[in-house]
Amino acid sequence: MAESDWKPLLDDLTLRRDAARAMGGPDRLARQHEGGRWDARRRIGALFDADTFVELGTLVGSVHRGVTPTAPADGLVAGHGLVHGRPVLAAAEDFTVMGGSIGHGTTAKRQRLADLARQERVPLVMLLEGAGERTQNAFERRGRAPNDLQTLARLAGLVPSVCVVMGPSAGHGALTAPLMDFVIMVEGAALFSAGPPLVRSSMGEEVTKEELGGTALHTAVSGVAHNAAPDDAAAIELVRRYLGFFPSNAWEHPPAAPVGVDRDLRATPELLELIPADPRKGYDVRDVIGAVFDADSVLEVQPAFGRPVVTALAHLGGVAVGVVANQPAAKAGSIDADAADKGAHFLEVMDAFHLPVVFLADNPGVLAGSSSERAGILRHAARMFAAQARLRSPKLHVTLRKAYGFGSSLMAMNPFDDQTVTLAFPGARLGAMPAEGGGQAAGLGADTQALLEHAELGGAYSSADTMGYDEVIEPAELRNALLGALRLTESRRRAPVEPAAHHNIRP
Repeated sequence: MAESDWKPLLDDLTLRRDAARAMGGPDRLARQHEGGRWDARRRIGALFDADTFVELGTLVGSVHRGVTPTAPADGLVAGHGLVHGRPVLAAAEDFTVMGGSIGHGTTAKRQRLADLARQERVPLVMLLEGAGERTQNAFERRGRAPNDLQTLARLAGLVPSVCVVMGPSAGHGALTAPLMDFVIMVEGAALFSAGPPLVRSSMGEEVTKEELGGTALHTAVSGVAHNAAPDDAAAIELVRRYLGFFPSNAWEHPPAAPVGVDRDLRATPELLELIPADPRKGYDVRDVIGAVFDADSVLEVQPAFGRPVVTALAHLGGVAVGVVANQPAAKAGSIDADAADKGAHFLEVMDAFHLPVVFLADNPGVLAGSSSERAGILRHAARMFAAQARLRSPKLHVTLRKAYGFGSSLMAMNPFDDQTVTLAFPGARLGAMPAEGGGQAAGLGADTQALLEHAELGGAYSSADTMGYDEVIEPAELRNALLGALRLTESRRRAPVEPAAHHNIRP
């Protein structure tokens, strides 16, 4: 008898759950799937390890309130599961339900998820494809309440956070992206504060969604997004790979890489071919990074933006590390405003989650010229300098061929800057500026100029003579030297850690 008493209640619950999980219905789902796009529930399912997703807020939007219609899961599929066996919270905007717009219930669900990430100290992932705040919200005003953007701002540096823009995203939803550590955009997606119709009506500007906020714009020009992905599957896999480098929170150390075939000592003689001895010749530093770090472990972050600096995650002997390298193939490695901003943000993320950082310096300084000055290069460079100076995790510096002026400081070459090791290759050139340009600017005679250039050529040995460098090494010794330095840091990398204090004012 008791069981039969429960049946109407359980049947009603089943109907409500089924309605929520049906999303926008067959027709809207069919349109969503055109061109290979996934729906919100498939995206969430692919993010988590198989059969680990636990939904939260399934029935949000299931109650009819005033003139506001019911909406399956209120257009946001949310919950938690495991990624590589570790708990992660995530939400996916459902474009098939009222364009993925944010209703009052959705706001509460987003806030609940961000609160849980802070409370339980687990990473947060947001998958965006929505129209921003729902127009119908005007019919049902809510009282004073917090929102998820406030919590995301306070969450920064406490748990890793990732945002994936998988379609058009505007307004409140789009503001999620710049508040998170790592932003991926799928090709064909768009991110903007207001979409083309609103821009047309308010500004009189005719612009396509790609021109206004497409993937190419934000990954290569604005820098709002970090990496592009060709499709939903690649984007989700990139999220999983990125999270694998990080601890669950700032109270833990990063996990070790799974045992592989490339953790051990080995020489890197290929660097003699990859790096020209002549500092005036360019090369691709990404080839150097690929040769030195564990095989197939390198994940470049923000590859299309700020190209004179390469930022990457990698494993070195199985240890998760960050890599900041000058790129001689772009502006000869001169650090411009975009590169400095990219480097500063990357270093702040490395500091927050205690990843050692390897600096590979090969630059003629910060970018000179009137356009660079108008872009505020000194301010942007100061921000990157401050970020590296505040690093609490181990710093390993290598001067490959040259490091001049403030550009060397941005690459952690300053003495007494808590480096675990400072290394240089033979022939590394140092100074306030390149000898050739500096001599001409100072109007030096031929004899004095020759002496200046000779001193520059012997800069590495002169510095090593006074312990400015710990060692001058052969390129073939680089990987092993870095592995030795990491071994020296083992005690520090096992000691208790805490989040960074957010008391610094950025330049």
